[in-house]
Amino acid sequence: MQRSFPRLLFVAIAAALSGQAAAEIAIDVIHGSEVSLEGLVQSDANWFDNDVADLNGSAGNNGANSEFEMRRAEIVLKGKGVEFDWVAGYDAKIDKWLDVNLKWKQGANFFIAGQYKQPNSLEELSSTRNNDFIAKAMTTNTFGIARRTAVGYGGDHGNWGFLASAFSRELTRNLGHGDGFGGRFYYAPVQASGRVLHFGVSALDYDTRADQQRWRARPDADLATVRLVDTGTLAGARQNRTYGLEGMWVDGPLKVQGEYMAQRTARRAAADFNASSWYLSGLWNLSGETWGYKGGVPTTGLPDNPARGMWQLGLRYDAIDLDDGAVQGGREHNLTFGANWYLRSNFKLMFNYVAVNSRKFSAAAAARVADDPGIVETRLQFFW
Repeated sequence: MQRSFPRLLFVAIAAALSGQAAAEIAIDVIHGSEVSLEGLVQSDANWFDNDVADLNGSAGNNGANSEFEMRRAEIVLKGKGVEFDWVAGYDAKIDKWLDVNLKWKQGANFFIAGQYKQPNSLEELSSTRNNDFIAKAMTTNTFGIARRTAVGYGGDHGNWGFLASAFSRELTRNLGHGDGFGGRFYYAPVQASGRVLHFGVSALDYDTRADQQRWRARPDADLATVRLVDTGTLAGARQNRTYGLEGMWVDGPLKVQGEYMAQRTARRAAADFNASSWYLSGLWNLSGETWGYKGGVPTTGLPDNPARGMWQLGLRYDAIDLDDGAVQGGREHNLTFGANWYLRSNFKLMFNYVAVNSRKFSAAAAARVADDPGIVETRLQFFW
C-alpha cells in the first residue's frame, strides 16, 4: 500500500491543476458521508551563515552551507457526515501516517478514536499549510506532542471547548512512544467577525521510552542537522509532565499569539529535570484579510483578491532554557522575520530570516560558549 501513495499523490496533483483551483476536491457522497480529497506539497530551502557549529553537516565548515529538500507530500481522504466524521492521511515524503481517526459527534460534544494531534499546543493544532512561519517555534517542536494513537472525549461550544485524551505510541513504527494522558481547555470571551480573544491551558503526563529522555531543539530551521541546545540523554528518566499556557488576539488584519510550556522530567536516581520555553509572535495581513476561529484554533481564509493574493508580514521571538542544576543543555533565543504570499487558492510562498542567539556550557572550554548564526529560509507550497 505504501508504494502506491506517491503515484496517487501525483495523480491528485495533476487533477487539481487541470481543474478550477479549490481548497479540496469533492469525490462523492457515500452512505451520507461527503468524501473529499486534500493534499499538501512543500519544498524548502535553507541557507546557513554559520558561527561556530556547522548547522547542516559535519563538525567544521564543509563548504556547503545550504540545504534543499521536499519537506512534505501529504494526501488526505476525508469523510463528513451528520453523525460521523473520518479522516485518513499519509505523508509519502517521510513514509508516515498522519491523522487516521473516526469522530462520533454527539451534538456539540464528540468521541474520537485513532491517531490525531494531542491536546497541548495552539501552534501544533493549527493547520500545517497555514503556519505563520516556516519552522514552528522551539516551544512547540521541543515539548509539544503531535499525533498519537488515542481515544478522547471533547466538545466545541463556540467560545469554549475541551479535549481529554488517553494516548499511546504513534501509528508509524519507530516514531513517538510513551503512554499517557493529556487535556486542553480553551475559552474565547471575544469572538466576532474579525475580532477574537482566546485563552487556553493544557497538560500532558506520559511515560518515557526505555527510562531515557533527551531534550534538544533545532535553531528554528527544519533542515538543520545540528542542535545548539541539547541536554544529552537523561538516564533514569521515567516520566514527563508538560504544562502549557496559550493566548491569541485577532483584530482585523492583525494576529498576536503566544505560548509558554513548562516541562518536568522525573528521574529515578537523580534530581528531576525542569525546563521551559515560550514564544510571542505577530502577523499582519497587508492585503486586509482577517482570520476565522473554529475548535479553539485560528483559521486562515482565501485571499480577498485571488489575482493579487494575500500578503503577510510576521515577527516572532522565541526562547528555550535547558539548563537545570548539573544538566547544562544550554539556552537559546531567536528572532524570526517572515513574509508570506498566498496566491489564489492553491499556492503559498514563504520567506524567513532567523537571527539565533545561543549559549551552552562546553567542558572543553570550561565556559559557556556563544553560537549566533543567521539562517535564511524559503518554502514553496502547493495545496488543495
